Amino acid sequence: MGVSTSSPEKGISVVTVDFPPVNALPVRGWFELTEAVRAAGRDTDVRCVVLAAGGRGFNAGVDIKEIQAQGGPALAGASQGCAEAFAAVYECEVPVVAEVHGFCLGGGIGLAGNADAIVASDDATFGLPELDRGALGAATHLARLVPQHLMRALYYTSRTATAAELHAHGSVWRVVPRGELRSAALELAGEIAAKDGRLIRLAKAAINGIDPVDVRRSYRFEQGFTFEASLSGVGDRVRATFGKEGAQVGDHD
Repeated sequence: MGVSTSSPEKGISVVTVDFPPVNALPVRGWFELTEAVRAAGRDTDVRCVVLAAGGRGFNAGVDIKEIQAQGGPALAGASQGCAEAFAAVYECEVPVVAEVHGFCLGGGIGLAGNADAIVASDDATFGLPELDRGALGAATHLARLVPQHLMRALYYTSRTATAAELHAHGSVWRVVPRGELRSAALELAGEIAAKDGRLIRLAKAAINGIDPVDVRRSYRFEQGFTFEASLSGVGDRVRATFGKEGAQVGDHD
């Protein structure tokens, strides 16, 4: 359990997150993921990072039960941890390919939305259940995956979109059967890793430099409203219903 790193092929580093049962990360998990991605990017032998997950789904956000148990300190820690992990993916010196299966919710949207490319299994679904979890955030990243009006509708309703739908919008590179996901992700990563190492790093920096949205600042702005909801009491009131509705996968950013 935790975050691990492997090198299945030359020039490729696979960072795998595995926090059973649903990859709802505790505070320490977000910081472990941050360091793993940053370490992979600093490795001059690495030309592409694949961000993957074990278990039932890619990511279900943060551990709400930890926040319910610890209150403010855990909320602050989770918010900071998410911000750092999302930034680590975006700022990674080399391209990051998100290998997404099952559910990609809340914090998962932050990770996938900041990746350079997404390869998904045909059972993957993407969404932000934030309003059902007493929180706000990651619209910054969902807006990188779907058009503006669809992002708003998904955000307000807490509905999800399928990998096939995101592929139609151009934000998912390939959709493949679950059993072919790793090979498809490595195929794309291998094509990227075949480029000159110095040049691919310059390309990543150049593309980030022309991005019209400062994703770190935009996300931190959103997080301020999560704290406002918490201070007003509405965040805790809605969050208290978590686990009482039969839901198995939850999230909060």
